[in-house]
Order: sequence, then C-alpha cells, then structure tokens
Amino acid sequence: MKKQLQDVFKGFSKLSREERLKALREVGALHDSDIEYLSKGGLRDTTLGEKFIENVIGYFQMPLGVATNFRIDGKDFVIPMAVEETSIVAAVCKSAKWIRESGSITTEVVGAEIIGQIQCAKIKDFTHFEKQILSQKNYMIEISNREVAFGLVRRGGGVRDIQVRRVPRGDGSDMAVVHVLMDPCDAMGANIMNQVCEFLKEPIEQFTGEKVTMCILSNLVDTKITRAVVHVKDIDADLAEKIEEASLFAQQDPYRAATNNKGVLNGIDPVLVATGNDWRAVEAGIHAYACRDGQYRSITRWYRENGGLTGVFEAPLVVGTVGGVTTLHPTAMMCMKMLGTQSANELSRVIAAVGLVQNLGALKALTTVGIIEGHMKLHTKNLALGAGAEEKEIPMVQKKLEEILAIRKRISLSNAIDVLKELRAGQPATTATTTTHHH
Repeated sequence: MKKQLQDVFKGFSKLSREERLKALREVGALHDSDIEYLSKGGLRDTTLGEKFIENVIGYFQMPLGVATNFRIDGKDFVIPMAVEETSIVAAVCKSAKWIRESGSITTEVVGAEIIGQIQCAKIKDFTHFEKQILSQKNYMIEISNREVAFGLVRRGGGVRDIQVRRVPRGDGSDMAVVHVLMDPCDAMGANIMNQVCEFLKEPIEQFTGEKVTMCILSNLVDTKITRAVVHVKDIDADLAEKIEEASLFAQQDPYRAATNNKGVLNGIDPVLVATGNDWRAVEAGIHAYACRDGQYRSITRWYRENGGLTGVFEAPLVVGTVGGVTTLHPTAMMCMKMLGTQSANELSRVIAAVGLVQNLGALKALTTVGIIEGHMKLHTKNLALGAGAEEKEIPMVQKKLEEILAIRKRISLSNAIDVLKELRAGQPATTATTTTHHH
C-alpha cells in the first residue's frame, strides 16, 4: 500500500471529487459501498439521529476531506477531516509533504489510566476519611472490577488504583476527592467510569461515615499523555529561528497561547469529528493541561536542534475506537476504516501528529508570508460565492480578487461584489445575469 499511497497523493488536490474517490478506492482506503454512500450525500435517514439526541429535525452537514502525505511512525495514513474552515486541509497536507520529504513524525502514549472523581463536598475528618479509603482500597478495586468493569477486565483493562485528594473549599474547610484510575482499553471510557464511581458511592459512605456529593469522570487526564514529535532536517536557518521565536511567544503569553492552541486544534478536531469522537472532551482536557503550572501556555514547543527543527506536542488526548458514535454512525465507521488505526492509542497518536503538523504550517505562514496571504487566497472562493457568483464565474472572480489581494494586502466581500458587477457588465446584455442598475 505504501508505494501506491505515495503515488495517489501526488497532485491529489488537483483531482476532481470523482477522481479522488476512485484513487482512494485503488489503494483500499475506500470500498465501492463507501463511494456509493458518499455519492448519495451520506446519511439521509433521520432515524439514526433520533437514537443519538432528542428533538431531532435533521442533520447538519460538514465538509469531509482527507489529509494526504502523512507518514507517522513509518506508516502511511489517509486521514479523514470533517471541518468547515478554509485552508485547514490544504495547509496540513502541505506541511505533511514537507516533513515526509525532509523529516519524520514519531508518536507515543505515556500512561494508560483515565480518571474518575468521587467527591465529598463537606468533610468532617479528612485524616480519618483518607485512612479508611486507603485501608479498603484493594477491596474497592476488586468489587469494581467484578461487578461493573468486568467487560474491560476481560479485554485486559479495568480499575487499577484508588487515590485520595484534599481540596480546599476556600472557606477554611476541605472537601475530599477520591480518584479512581482505570484502563479503558480501546473505549474512551466515560460511561463505564461514571458507572464505577456511582457504584463506589455506597461503600465509601459506609466505610467513612461521610456523604458523597458527586460522581463523574475527569477530562483532565494527566495520567495518560499523548506525545507527537516532528523533526525537520535541512531547514533554512532563518526560518527555523523564526518558528522557534513564534513558539516562545506562545509559551510565554496566554493571549498568543490561546490562538496557537486553536491552530493545533484546527488539526485535531476535524479528525475527532470524522471518527465520531467527543471533541469537546479532548478540547477541555487539552486546555486544562495547558495551564497545569498556573499559566495558560502553548501545548506545542518548537526548538532548533542539530541544524534542524524539532516540534513536540504533549497533552491528554483520550479517544475511543469502540462504543458511542464511532461504531454507530456510518460515516464515522467509514472514516475509521479509512484510517486503519489498530487501537485507541494509535488513533490518539495519529490525531496528535495531525495537530502538531497543523501547528507547524500555521507558524510557518505567520513568520513568512503572514496569515492573510495563504488563508485569504483560499478564502477568495468563499467571497466569490458570497457575492453570488455562479459556478462558471467563480474562477474569474477568484483571479481578480487574488490580483487585488497582491496589491492591497486585503480583500473583502464588497471587493467580490464589485468584481462580479464589472464582470457581468462586461458581458453581452442578453445574459440573464446582467445587472441593470448602477449606483
């Protein structure tokens, strides 16, 4: 598949949609049934929607594209991205090609457990509470695995540890929080973790004489960190320094860090959406992790090393490949098949890599041509559409807008409207689209 994939990626963006589908079928990323499904416009029947949420009236459709040129840990991937923002897919493909030609992407997951929380809001005696929990810890792990998490245990996972935390209330007294650590295998694990926490509520109250007030998993999973590393060799020294400087800005200044991390999520979220994963949970975890030292910082770091450039992404990125929408929604199932990841950990590592590569593309654009040029060049089509251009007029309007952009360094919808008016005024008056009124 490797050789073929590389061939397919050459000039992929220049192909028509039909040709793209055909090319993906040739390398086995899509099957005939997938192509038929996509050609009919995806999911049409709302009965599935009714199963997911309440008060259903239809579907909201996002464009689904593929990111090409990705080789992660020596393996080639076709990566589905469901997203509406111009230039995200183009930028990530371009950067992935650059890395493929003169660098590498490696990834790993450190740690295995997700976290559940059992809270006692008003604690009478923390020392007694902690002593009781720790003395009954092994028993609670055992009954949780036997009564609730038995399915996970069969697959090699389950509850691994129970810890106690003292959290100040801010009024001079404390709350106690019990952390349940569980290996969810290939599930995201939210539902099963919540069940385990609810199940432990009664024994905890019995052992401690305290009242449990809340049971819920945490999205700040700092016990399981996904790490992606990009190395780029033979990079222009000036560019490498600029990217390192841009990275420092995002590490030191929270105002910049927020936008930097949004750029990383430009790569992460579309893959989460395409695979039916909970992007809100991942975002919450990433943002919380970004302020683990008390200041919100970048979740990526770029630095010069041995004449090259190294980038590191490190954050919790918990996803599932079983359960939930991932195994129920036909488009998500198709995207999972296209990706071909073998486990939740591999999916998490691929997504982290896409986020880091997306970040590199953004930093390169920001420190060289500026964000406007690349983004706006691709945005000209949206402006042409917004101005009311028809299919055959779009290329001409785009071309003119690019000329204006090159001179003025900015374009707007009013430019597109003017260009379209001029274009139509220059055509024979017999065309139905001619504008008769002039200001």
